[in-house]
Amino acid sequence: MSDAPTADATVAPEVPVTAGTHEHVGADGTRDVANAEAVITARNVHIEYEVDPVAVRAVRGVDLTVYRGEILGLAGESGCGKSTLAYGLNRLLKAPALMTEGEVTFHDRTDGVDTDIDVLALDGDQLRAFRWDKISMVFQGAMNSLNPVIKIRKQLFDVFTTHRPGMTDDAMEERSRELLELVGVDPDRINSYAHELSGGMRQRVMIAMALALEPQLMIMDEPTTALDVVVQRDIIREIMRLREIFGFAVIFITHDLPMLLEISDRVAIMLEGQIVERGTAHQIYTNAQHDYTKKLLSSFPSLTGERGSFVRGGEDL
Repeated sequence: MSDAPTADATVAPEVPVTAGTHEHVGADGTRDVANAEAVITARNVHIEYEVDPVAVRAVRGVDLTVYRGEILGLAGESGCGKSTLAYGLNRLLKAPALMTEGEVTFHDRTDGVDTDIDVLALDGDQLRAFRWDKISMVFQGAMNSLNPVIKIRKQLFDVFTTHRPGMTDDAMEERSRELLELVGVDPDRINSYAHELSGGMRQRVMIAMALALEPQLMIMDEPTTALDVVVQRDIIREIMRLREIFGFAVIFITHDLPMLLEISDRVAIMLEGQIVERGTAHQIYTNAQHDYTKKLLSSFPSLTGERGSFVRGGEDL
């Protein structure tokens, strides 16, 4: 893999975390992260795929901070390291992937008590308790994530029996139905198998499962990629609505930069394992600095531009 363009000249430094401050929603609807508190910070993260003859460096020296209640969009072409980074933050990497260097700290807030958790130091039962409770994840293919031979009820119940062992069956039933209704799925679908649901409904079930324990951070790895544009819009609206209700932060991963510009508070652009540019959605849209970001912006068609012009604009991607 060739060296990516250096980020020093184009990437604004991460805004330092200010303890005891609160986020502010500006007139443009975005959150003022300069006065927000971090929910997770990652420093100098390196992830490699240990394959012969030479290890592939998928993530190279990434620094990332996600603030409470914000949507951070992570954009870049396929293979740039977006999903690998997300899996690393949540300790979901599997061989041959390996985080060779870096720090990941989750800034937990439970019952008003703030605690810093060294995510990379978690192991065994600690790691099992951390996942889904503090950070949940919505994977790209809902049909591949849901068990095809187990009803939705059992799959929702599994979340509670693992993390809330004191819940009764009646309580789990009630909560599961509430979650389905919350994401716009008929609660009676709790008796369905995954193949009996449409693609949009399956993705909504995955979002319901991710919300089950009211995590502080939700990672969404291209959750709308396989859906048609109308269903995509509905899913995005649900995510925005639920974020406002529960206040969780979101890392939204996609190659669809225009969509990220619409829904995100901040956007980070990845190229060849590095974040080469970051800023508010408005900054990225109006004043992109890195050539790769500019090409991403120019690679999508305009509703009013000359026919075919967007192909010429993105021909070097």
